[in-house]
Amino acid sequence: MIFGVDPYLILPLISLCFVLIFGGLSLLRHEGLSTQFALEVLILTGLALLLSWGRRVIINPIFFLIFVYLVSMRARLLVDVANPLSTRGKHQIAEPILRLALRLRPDAVTRLIVLINYGVTYLRQGRFKEAIKVLEEVLSAKPLGTLGPKHEAACRYNLGLAYLQAGEERKAVGEFNEVIDLMPDSLYAVGARTALRKRKEAKIPAGPSQKENG
Repeated sequence: MIFGVDPYLILPLISLCFVLIFGGLSLLRHEGLSTQFALEVLILTGLALLLSWGRRVIINPIFFLIFVYLVSMRARLLVDVANPLSTRGKHQIAEPILRLALRLRPDAVTRLIVLINYGVTYLRQGRFKEAIKVLEEVLSAKPLGTLGPKHEAACRYNLGLAYLQAGEERKAVGEFNEVIDLMPDSLYAVGARTALRKRKEAKIPAGPSQKENG
């Protein structure tokens, strides 16, 4: 017995709590529930129970929880590794990590998050056309209600920057306005307003110079 509970019930209880907590967080982020995520946790729990029963061993609940977390969050963890590298300009390391995240078959929402970060990596390298292609793919593939407002705002903001750098100002303005409407108090909206203001200021012709009277 572990804490007065049958050890074979501990793992299912941990899995249930894990799914409820992370599923609840997804709902709070307006990302919806991931069936793939729940199924993966269920399969991992079943395999762990089979191993425990077959080998007559008790699996440490803490190790099991860590294992489930690492497997189910594999792609998002890789994104967390790639982002700082990309920020520091180490794109040659960041890109393979993001490619690996995509190869690990993440759920639909996580795949879009990986692609957003892929697009941002292209943007930071000045590969604007590639960034536009990836970020447009995210928005076109975005199932209704599955990509949270934060990630959608990030996608649209960076797409706006890519459009701006590629000379497609009209599209850039549209994306910046979408960001402001979507999350008006976010840092992305602040960046969008700043970009729009700079664009407007750049289009205002300078006034005629005045001679000083001697």
